[in-house]
Amino acid sequence: MLNMPVTTKMTYHQTAARRRWLPSGLGAWIIYVPLTISALIMIVPFIWMVSTSLTTDQYVLSATPALIPQPATLNSYVQLFQLMNIGGMFINSLFVTTLTTLGQVLTSAMAAYAFARMQWRGRNVVFVLYLVTLMVPSQVTIVPLFILMRLLGWVNTYQALILPGLFSAFGTFLLRQSFSGIPRELEEAAFLDGASHFTVFRRVVLPLSGPGLATLTVFSFMGSWNAYLWPLFVARQDSMLTLPVGLARLQGQHLTQWNLVMAGAVISIIPIVIVYLFAQKSFVRGIALTGSKG
Repeated sequence: MLNMPVTTKMTYHQTAARRRWLPSGLGAWIIYVPLTISALIMIVPFIWMVSTSLTTDQYVLSATPALIPQPATLNSYVQLFQLMNIGGMFINSLFVTTLTTLGQVLTSAMAAYAFARMQWRGRNVVFVLYLVTLMVPSQVTIVPLFILMRLLGWVNTYQALILPGLFSAFGTFLLRQSFSGIPRELEEAAFLDGASHFTVFRRVVLPLSGPGLATLTVFSFMGSWNAYLWPLFVARQDSMLTLPVGLARLQGQHLTQWNLVMAGAVISIIPIVIVYLFAQKSFVRGIALTGSKG
């Protein structure tokens, strides 16, 4: 035990501490049973969505709906692809969301580094002004932003869909919390070796902020992928439609084919589920860490 590496010792002690805090016996039942019930309640709508997407037209509004459709069919997905250019909308959404997410994570990380690791006059005042913008509803800025896009000639272009979403006060705040927890000794040692701020940012801060970056990536991807109001304003042509705007057209004024709507909803959540599954561990850890630092 004395020759055990430091990392192994830390892991052992951390594991022992966690076990002391894990509930057991009656306490475990009191905690896990309500959590399990809550999880099942949250999953039921998603199961019902998939079930409806596999239901034929004549059974969608049946008086006795079934959770498992009989018969189950993929006709809703076939009709959806025949009715709309789902492939083009999916590619548009994926392209816009990917660039928006990458840009937002990059700009937020750079701004967060300036607020968390650099000393400059007026830093706290500027950061407070950054946070104040979180109190302004996004709907307030849509009209002036649309006027700006029109003056630039960017309506019905990818620039209008991507550029306004590249900057995020919330992302800056989230990553500032993550960067603030990194020991100062690491960057001081890098500065002694002749490193610049950019080198410290790229080789010290970013590698140690994986959970925070994963958390912001998931939030940014979800927000951009599900965006509806802004793409509705600036994407007027069918070739520029994103998936949420296109799927909204399935809801008619007098009749809505809910099996087609649910099929579109299933297609739209697949990328979000994939991104979350890849970043799940870092996402959960990032939420815990960024919420515990001041």
